Amino acid sequence: MENKEIKQNRYGIEYTKQGDYYMPNLVLEKEKIELNKYGRARLNYLKTNKKAEYMIMFTKGTLNKHLKEVQETAQNRLDYMINELVKKESITEELKAKNQLAWVAAMNSIKNIAEEIIYSELIYV
Repeated sequence: MENKEIKQNRYGIEYTKQGDYYMPNLVLEKEKIELNKYGRARLNYLKTNKKAEYMIMFTKGTLNKHLKEVQETAQNRLDYMINELVKKESITEELKAKNQLAWVAAMNSIKNIAEEIIYSELIYV
């Protein structure tokens, strides 16, 4: 017969008696993070293509830290690359005032180029 006696030691750890043994009631704390599209893309890539890496990070508790680091790096690189490409292509506020459609097309093109680089260098590796 299984006895569900619960005891607590001086360190605050609770134990449940299962048969003749006391087993610790250990629960991992879940860290809540907000994932942007880069964090979610990296998580999806790890789950589908790098299952061993995903499981190792998940069991060690380093997955959230990794995803947060990837998404912060991706966002920082995206901002930097967009600024550099805007300077290189000479896309100015003057163009925005004169021809908004051309400005939007140029900015979308630059963002797509920057995101393609980020996905190939950070997310899908």
